[in-house]
Amino acid sequence: MESTKQFGNKKRIWTTRLDAKNRRIDSVKGLVNGMVIPTDQIVDVMEKLIRPGDRVVLEGNNQKQASFLSEALAQTNPKNLYDLHMIMSSISRPEHLDLFERGIAKKVDFAYAGPQSLRMSQMLEDKQLMMGEIHTYLELYGRLFIDLIPSVALVAADKADRFGNLYTGPNTEETPTLIEATAFSDGIVIAQVNELTDDLPRVDIPGSWIDYIVVADKPYELEPLFTRDPRHITDIQILQAMMVIRGIYEKHEVQSLNHGIGYNTAAIELLLPTYGESLGLKGKICKHWALNPHPTLIPAIESGWVESVHCFGGEVGMEKYVAARRDVFFTGRDGSMRSNRTLSQMAGQYAVDLFIGSTLQIDEEGNSSTVTRGRLSGYGGAPNMGHNPGGRRHSTPAWLNMITSEDPLARGKKLVVQVVETFQAGNKPVFVESLDAIDVKKDSGLATAPVMIYGDDVTHVVTEEGIAYLYKADSMEKRREAIAAIAGVTSVGLKHNSNKTDKLRREGLIAFPEDLQIRRTDAKRSLLAAKNIEEIVEWSDGLYEPPAKFRSW
Repeated sequence: MESTKQFGNKKRIWTTRLDAKNRRIDSVKGLVNGMVIPTDQIVDVMEKLIRPGDRVVLEGNNQKQASFLSEALAQTNPKNLYDLHMIMSSISRPEHLDLFERGIAKKVDFAYAGPQSLRMSQMLEDKQLMMGEIHTYLELYGRLFIDLIPSVALVAADKADRFGNLYTGPNTEETPTLIEATAFSDGIVIAQVNELTDDLPRVDIPGSWIDYIVVADKPYELEPLFTRDPRHITDIQILQAMMVIRGIYEKHEVQSLNHGIGYNTAAIELLLPTYGESLGLKGKICKHWALNPHPTLIPAIESGWVESVHCFGGEVGMEKYVAARRDVFFTGRDGSMRSNRTLSQMAGQYAVDLFIGSTLQIDEEGNSSTVTRGRLSGYGGAPNMGHNPGGRRHSTPAWLNMITSEDPLARGKKLVVQVVETFQAGNKPVFVESLDAIDVKKDSGLATAPVMIYGDDVTHVVTEEGIAYLYKADSMEKRREAIAAIAGVTSVGLKHNSNKTDKLRREGLIAFPEDLQIRRTDAKRSLLAAKNIEEIVEWSDGLYEPPAKFRSW
């Protein structure tokens, strides 16, 4: 095939990216052993394979981190390597920002920066980094194939063989997506592995997509991010969970769903085998899930509530339990779970009836954000799953139940639920008249305010006061009144009018616990199917092996 074409007196070369890649590969031939980079040579190899100004996509999910490669990149000489454009779904480790302080990296595009959100905000204010955009996970992954095509991918896997085939085990997460965007655009793919072996349990990513592998000096970092100890669930969270089960899941026949991270959703999971069972709801709600293998879901699984779970990633300690429950989880022939962050995000966006999550601020129209003054945390995948996808065409009882019009072309709507307490830690009000995100937009130079979920996507808001059924509001005025009625003694809540609140209750735009036949005094920890981690282990027949920090026995 011709690789050049005549343009005037010049011939255009069509293989510039491949030619550049081959030159980089030639430059490290004396440092590598085939496709294996010696562990102690990784910094020297990086300084040759990566070039100033490159787009570098670095694997850093919520949990699995390419920690050996990120530490090595931070050790490179900024005189040789500088002005990198970093692309990271999660800015989780200190060296992720060390790269900018040392001048190795200049610009960042990301989706989430929870553990580093305060430092991130300060560095942006000090102009130590240049902000690209704050994305959702799917949005960031999508741009890797459009206008953020990587020059280099740095990823992590459990094992590799000498041909570069990778075994990612339960924590496949975003690894295939990052590699595909890089490998098929003639970029360089470097994978750190915990072990080099000729006997892989299964091949998760073929070796022909990988350029180099390096055995890390210690296993990649993995955080048990989705483990919630029931010991910390409060009576208020149990009350909210009862309202959600009765006033949303039962009312709308929610059969497929995603739960965010939090004690309020953990409480819902632990009430299904008790409170949900008492309502006769098993087999009618909460059958199909898109979420990581939450340990607090074990009692519901063991009680026969859950038919299927597809996961974004794994969870530390859940490996044996998941392998033993392959009728519920997606697993490979080797028995270990197969996760995929991109596909589970897509499932959570299009295939489920409901998303339920929490936030730090909600304004009087229902817009919400986790970005506040001095804290640039981003929002990960919540906006993907927390909106009504216009491309959806299949119907379910819950989706159809959102129709409020007689229009013959009316379509259903995904349920997007925000569950919050009216005040968060430090007595900070969750309901505010104006989101901090608006000020952050001005301070950081972002084109738009970093709103996590827009108000017009939110169908329900749940607080300790009650539920606002926002999908029923036919005007912005009604929407504001419904939110104010459940916003407690915040500045937004104090605007409510008692007479209008009674009318909203009669019209079904809001419901208090008593409207749902729930007595506040019944909301006790005794309702939880498991009251601590030890009882979750008992539910699992000893298959769940919690990390040491969650063991108290």
